[in-house]
Amino acid sequence: MAYDNAEQLEEFRLEARKWLEDNCPPSMRTPMRDDEVVWGGRNATFKNPDSKAWLDRMGEKGWTAPEWPKEYGGGGLSRSEARVLEQEMRRIKARPPLFSFGLWMFGPALLEFGNHEQKLRFIPDIVKGKTRWCQGYSEPGAGSDLAGLQTRCEDKGDHYLINGQKVWTSYADKADWIFCLVRTDTSTKHEGISFILFDMKSPGVEARPIQLISGESPFCETFFTDVKVPKEQLVGRVNGGWDIAKRLLQFERSSISAGGFGGTGGSGILGPDEYAKHHVGTDETGRVADGDLRGRIADHKMYTKAFALTVQRQTEQAKAGQAVGHTASILKYAAAKMNQDRHELLIEALGTEGLGWEGEGFDKGAMRVTRQWLRSKGNSIEGGTSEINLNVIAKRVLGLKEHQ
Repeated sequence: MAYDNAEQLEEFRLEARKWLEDNCPPSMRTPMRDDEVVWGGRNATFKNPDSKAWLDRMGEKGWTAPEWPKEYGGGGLSRSEARVLEQEMRRIKARPPLFSFGLWMFGPALLEFGNHEQKLRFIPDIVKGKTRWCQGYSEPGAGSDLAGLQTRCEDKGDHYLINGQKVWTSYADKADWIFCLVRTDTSTKHEGISFILFDMKSPGVEARPIQLISGESPFCETFFTDVKVPKEQLVGRVNGGWDIAKRLLQFERSSISAGGFGGTGGSGILGPDEYAKHHVGTDETGRVADGDLRGRIADHKMYTKAFALTVQRQTEQAKAGQAVGHTASILKYAAAKMNQDRHELLIEALGTEGLGWEGEGFDKGAMRVTRQWLRSKGNSIEGGTSEINLNVIAKRVLGLKEHQ
């Protein structure tokens, strides 16, 4: 039942509030550290047992994807109801139950381009966090020029055969399935690309982690050698994958803009103000003692709030069927700078604790922040480089001409 008028929305608010109070464990109402993020999947681990209970309850309710159709396991809520749910979760400081490329990118694209059978097969497991997805887009010779990809997909009659390589595949070594761009026609560029799904345990799939400067390995080189894929796992039509790819890139950049850098971000993550109060100290009123740092943290929080409202407005426009143009490029560029600024503030707040890398002399949480600060340097590359996004903005938003 959809609640449309103010009285009905208030009724839904009371129902949602009671359900959240009854079902959200107390430990899921505390700030979430980055190592507590839940990704789901068949090999999911839960640092806190309450995390699994929270995911299971929200997934069963469909509220990990509140606006997705009930038919496919979503919450079936209207936009107004989803906003109320978000407000009520924020009121009790509830953690997001699930972080997922399936929720942010693949699911919305499949709902738009997939057939009924594919939606029934894949969407419910995304909602419940049972399947973890990765994205097979970039290749060694096809990053910014994604349409130049060369991973081949040949029609073998009763199946497709895939050979090629992807790179910078986030969490490919931990993912269950991949949504992948492949070349099905070598005679044309954009019109020769298809969009296909397959299990990462398929024979011939190999993921090799790439170690970053932070010491972590969230990205992988991914190799496909004679990988057989059932034909029913092609999404859309053969050679029609570029339209899906473009749409999914919008979802990706929107999710990054909403705080998805590095797999974290969003509500519930400790911010610079909490770290500054702990490491710098507070004055007699409970504020961060360093006035200059306090002012810059306040500026950052105001920017973050304004940015979040802008993202929300763009999301509402897209859901209403309005053209959002190249807003995703603008927001992705701004989000990269915002997240990097956030980590600069975190490091400054830590002081000498921010110099730690390993060993007994430093707090583990502080060392994790240091590594995340290094990791944030990649924000201006992943999901579309800042230079490319600035070119898109200059040419297609501002209408500037190239200097001859």
